[in-house]
Amino acid sequence: MERYYYGYEEFRDDLKALVSKIDWEFDTIVPISRGGLSIGHLLGEFYNIREVHSIHTIGYDDTTKLDKVTITNIPDLSRAKRVLIVDDIVDSGDTIDEVLEHLKATYPSTQFKTASIFYKKSAKITPNWYVKEPKGWIDFFWSEDLKDINGTDDR
Repeated sequence: MERYYYGYEEFRDDLKALVSKIDWEFDTIVPISRGGLSIGHLLGEFYNIREVHSIHTIGYDDTTKLDKVTITNIPDLSRAKRVLIVDDIVDSGDTIDEVLEHLKATYPSTQFKTASIFYKKSAKITPNWYVKEPKGWIDFFWSEDLKDINGTDDR
């Protein structure tokens, strides 16, 4: 499988492109942990939104896709009216689909939309906004850049 290093500068430029596409006002951001956390943080700063609540999912074990997505750390969105859910990549679509299904069932009067940097056209769900298609496995800077901090990879 081809691997691609995705650095901070490209991420910053892609976030600017994503912001230019989002044409919807929202009052809350829910990043999917962990890949969506950096996106959620920067979007919260850009839009001056303090209501940034993460949701935790597990859909992969390292690079192996699991059979089921597990969702935990479900935020209290009872005061939210319009929520933007963000993640780094919509790969199969299973994670964001499960999150949307769960949040819509829990908060039926809340509007939800989705945004992602990367989106695979083979996914079962298309985010409302995305920037680009991945060409292989992406090694995100937030996963890679601290690995060899002391000359070893002993996390």
